[in-house]
Amino acid sequence: MAFSGSARADLTTVDGSALDETGLVDAIRGLEDLKAQAAAAQARLVRELDAQVRERHRAQGVRAAQRGRDVAGLVAYARRESPARGSRFVGFARALVELPHTTAAMGAGALSEWRAMLVARETACLTPAGRAIVDERICAPRADGSYPFEGWGDRSLVAETMRQVAAVDPAAVVERRSRAEADRCVSLRPAPDVMARLSTLLPATQGVAVWATLSVAADEARAAGDPRTRGQVMADTLVERVTGQATADAVHVTVDLVVSDETLLAGGTAPGWVQGYGPVSAQTADDLVRRAAADVRAALRRLYAAPATGALVAMDSVAREFPAGLATFLDLRDRTCRTAWCDAPIRHHDHVVAHADGGETSGANGQGLCEQCNYIKEAPGWTARPATGPPGGPHVVETRLPTGHVVTSTAPGAPAPSRHHARGVETYLSDLIIEWAA
Repeated sequence: MAFSGSARADLTTVDGSALDETGLVDAIRGLEDLKAQAAAAQARLVRELDAQVRERHRAQGVRAAQRGRDVAGLVAYARRESPARGSRFVGFARALVELPHTTAAMGAGALSEWRAMLVARETACLTPAGRAIVDERICAPRADGSYPFEGWGDRSLVAETMRQVAAVDPAAVVERRSRAEADRCVSLRPAPDVMARLSTLLPATQGVAVWATLSVAADEARAAGDPRTRGQVMADTLVERVTGQATADAVHVTVDLVVSDETLLAGGTAPGWVQGYGPVSAQTADDLVRRAAADVRAALRRLYAAPATGALVAMDSVAREFPAGLATFLDLRDRTCRTAWCDAPIRHHDHVVAHADGGETSGANGQGLCEQCNYIKEAPGWTARPATGPPGGPHVVETRLPTGHVVTSTAPGAPAPSRHHARGVETYLSDLIIEWAA
């Protein structure tokens, strides 16, 4: 079965110039229905792929608990997304077996993939029998062919599904709530204009308590004449109370900064890269360097790219110890998980060619991976090799899937260095790094 030919051609030649407004709206609706139908078909194919991979693993003698562990990676490759999202779709595809009305609504084009996922998520705590009851109440068509969920927003769909789940099995809801507390976490994402978005997932009572505490602090500060906005006071109070500092700026920090030689030495405009955050302007990079030099509380680890190749090749002496120094190098070279379409934080430092197979512990044979991607790579039939490596050029890894597909991963480019007087700049930077480390 293949879809790479006529199906794509039909869509790429869609032209609405001959349609009036009504026809255009109907055509857009028709494509939306097609997307839902395609998602339902994908789910069926994923279940078949899951069954075939598990059978192959069984024949290869893989332990039962490990069978099918790389299906998420195969699905992620096919859908051009991260293995974490691939894993969620695999779970969704399996769940649809217990949600026949939801599946039928997708097949009819009435329920999108995302909204079907919401139903599957909210019913996950139920037994198959309980799930079938809620599925029928939410997604079974009425006598006139309409659906109960028509006209509902996502929040309404979730709320009604939750209400039905609670009515079918209240004990399951209580058990799910207790398990959910184990998922509490904190995450950090970059935001525009050199800002960061710190998010927390907390039990509702704790989240409300934190918000109320910050609100009271903001109200008191504003009442006392504090010129900051309410939001600014809440943000500063959060930083101060979490870090224990008297002011929000007085935080002990270690910053990993990757810069080009021009930015570092000659007032260049090439942006830098701050590990754990992302790209920063040349001016911000320069400010970080100056602040670290003047503040005994701050430590700055400076790295640079070779002017001749652009490959990340050196870092200062504070991280020379092996393997910790090499692990840091991989973190800063790869930035996030090296798997295609995955940008999760690096958790494992992986031998591209396994150490047991003679792979070296080196920068060329190393890569940063998230935990899930590393486990997937160890499944039967997955192989990888470094295609190139520093100092010859950007670090490239080729991974071959059990299906024969090959995925190429290239380390992100370092800030563009100057091409003038390359050897002289490298020598000077080496001397400067030694001086800074002294």
